[in-house]
Amino acid sequence: MIKVLKFGGASIKNSKRIENVFSIIDKYKGQKIIIVFSAIANITNLLEDLVELYVNREAGVKNKLLEIKAIHFGILDNLFNKNDKVYEKINNIFDEIDLILDAKPHKIFSFNYDQIVSKGELLSSIILSDYLNLKKINNSLLDSRDFIKTDSKFQNAKIDWLLTKKKIKEKITNFPIVTQGFVGSDMSNNPTTLGREGSDFTAAIIANSLDVDEVIIWKDVNGVLNADPRYFDNPLLLDNISFSEAIELAFYGAKVIHPKTIQPLQQKNIPLSVRSFLNYENTGTIINSSEPKDIIPLYIVKENQVLISISDNNLSFIVEKHLSWIFSVLSKHDVSLNLMQNSAVSFSICVDNIKHKIPSLIEELSNKFTVFYNEKVELFTIRHYNSLSIERVIKNKQILLQQKSRNTVQFIVA
Repeated sequence: MIKVLKFGGASIKNSKRIENVFSIIDKYKGQKIIIVFSAIANITNLLEDLVELYVNREAGVKNKLLEIKAIHFGILDNLFNKNDKVYEKINNIFDEIDLILDAKPHKIFSFNYDQIVSKGELLSSIILSDYLNLKKINNSLLDSRDFIKTDSKFQNAKIDWLLTKKKIKEKITNFPIVTQGFVGSDMSNNPTTLGREGSDFTAAIIANSLDVDEVIIWKDVNGVLNADPRYFDNPLLLDNISFSEAIELAFYGAKVIHPKTIQPLQQKNIPLSVRSFLNYENTGTIINSSEPKDIIPLYIVKENQVLISISDNNLSFIVEKHLSWIFSVLSKHDVSLNLMQNSAVSFSICVDNIKHKIPSLIEELSNKFTVFYNEKVELFTIRHYNSLSIERVIKNKQILLQQKSRNTVQFIVA
């Protein structure tokens, strides 16, 4: 029996949390386990800041890197002796970052992003692997770039499934294994990333390739809740949800599950558990092929959205040829739709406000159409809605757009 254990950044944000992760992993001693780590909490954000400073050739690059170093070495100092080899390994990664920063930025922003941001997972996995070895859980640290093979669509790379499965079966032979989430490489061995929060997807890729028995994602929540506690009081824990429902939730933006995670598991009927790394005795939420007995409203919130309304300059109908061109532009700028709605003379879309994509997208759309847009809006989705759940969402909010189907209702609110 093989299990994949995936730990998010919050679970390893400091030395105390890393000791807690050891306590969880120790319960699987003697079992065949593959451990997938995210970057330490907030490190991805700091590395993204570093990329911005580097690409724009701004002052503060070295200070930002020192800030990132300080976090990692602070954790090292609490877990290891100063002469342990882990210090040299971590220094080597930072030396690689220094070399990148000393060179001229690549003209493609996403290439620079993947070169630098991918280092976060490499740093965390080295620390965790060495700490587990220190605690007598001898493990093999594998570089995910050696077996997660992708195309060259940087920052949102697509998996080459045939090659990836072949590489995984070649590389993962001894247990336990420690590796990185989120990170792969293209055919030229350039680092690539799988999209924000893509570590869950890495766990699912490995699970599918090896036909494992279970995947467990360890989070800072007790499982999958029916609502985000930052927006809704007294959210309910879902003991069980089906694969199909989980895919819907992920598609609409539920942050606890990465959108691409479920399908590889559903294909092989591999159950996924979402559990709390703080209350690790609790079973959390099980996602599998069975349908839950009770259906309750499920609320999803996507923040920092942009509502873009497109109309023909001559107020002509928006027809197929217009839509075809609009979708080609969206594809060109690698922008995914969270909602779309068509009327006779306009086409509205809601997208994530990605600052290196949206301004150029709007600029190109404006060359051919009249474009209006609202920034910093929120997209609320309710699955299995009723009148009370709708009232709960829209009360005291300005509705810019709404869309309703049999099972789902969505509101864009200012």
